[in-house]
Amino acid sequence: MSVSIWHNPRCSKSRQTLQLLQDKGIEPQQRLYLEQPPDEAELRDILAMLNLSPRDLMRKKQKEYKELGLGNTELSDDDLIRAMVENPVLIERPIVIHDGKAAIGRPPENVLDIL
Repeated sequence: MSVSIWHNPRCSKSRQTLQLLQDKGIEPQQRLYLEQPPDEAELRDILAMLNLSPRDLMRKKQKEYKELGLGNTELSDDDLIRAMVENPVLIERPIVIHDGKAAIGRPPENVLDIL
């Protein structure tokens, strides 16, 4: 079973989701997405798997969201995707990917639906 997680070890929900997977006997491939940010194509793929708009995947309470003026409703999806690629801290986490499906681990149990 090929499972991967976009993981931030400093995030408690990310750690809890990783632990939940490991407790189920799954050792996912970990992508430290802050160090290895996705490119635009990868982010578009994830958005499609999650069936979310770019704004729905953004961490709106992150200081960068406010500093970059990302609350502006006139920004296009392309603008928002570019902002997440350039500032991956804006991407909601963790994201678990399996077999062409993805889920956000908030709460961690959400990821069980795609396994």
